[in-house]
Amino acid sequence: MKVGVLALQGAFVEHGDILERLGAEVRYVRLAEQLDGLDAAVIPGGESTTIGLLLRDTDLHARLKALGARGLPLFGTCAGLIVLARRVPALAHDTLGLLDVNVERNAFGRQVDSFETDLSIDGLAGPAFRGVFIRAPKITAVGAGVEVLARLRDGAVVAVRQGRILATAFHPELTDDPRLHGLFLDIVSGRAASTSMETAPAAR
Repeated sequence: MKVGVLALQGAFVEHGDILERLGAEVRYVRLAEQLDGLDAAVIPGGESTTIGLLLRDTDLHARLKALGARGLPLFGTCAGLIVLARRVPALAHDTLGLLDVNVERNAFGRQVDSFETDLSIDGLAGPAFRGVFIRAPKITAVGAGVEVLARLRDGAVVAVRQGRILATAFHPELTDDPRLHGLFLDIVSGRAASTSMETAPAAR
């Protein structure tokens, strides 16, 4: 299985390391033509404005959006969630608009407000998953076809799936736990059926 990891900015090497541990062939993607022949792609955490602008400057935006619309499986974490989202208020550049959610940037505060917490994630067996939140976004509303996979104790949505798109507000690549990446590879291969159809407030 060939998985591209967007390598413009952010924690892309950490994603690649986990995917290789799970047996995937990883390609670091910096140019649009490097998306050719991939079975899936990952959009890592980092700085969403920087990633978004670099996507446009390298023609990756249009190519990735077209491939995603045709069904290429995508996994976005933190900034990657923002890049995938359909609606992000006060964002100065276009997103890919492939994931039917509303997202609030930096919803939990600044870098000094970063935190970790245990999460129960639908589709993952075993103990709680340690969520690493760094200047993290929050999903404030989801569309009808979006499954909520995880929430914080206050009800905030922090992980979702829409068909072959998986997205989290936190950084699974910054842990030693490969289960979310394993879930993504199962989605790519068709082994991971939809879990629940729990919903958050509807996206508008």
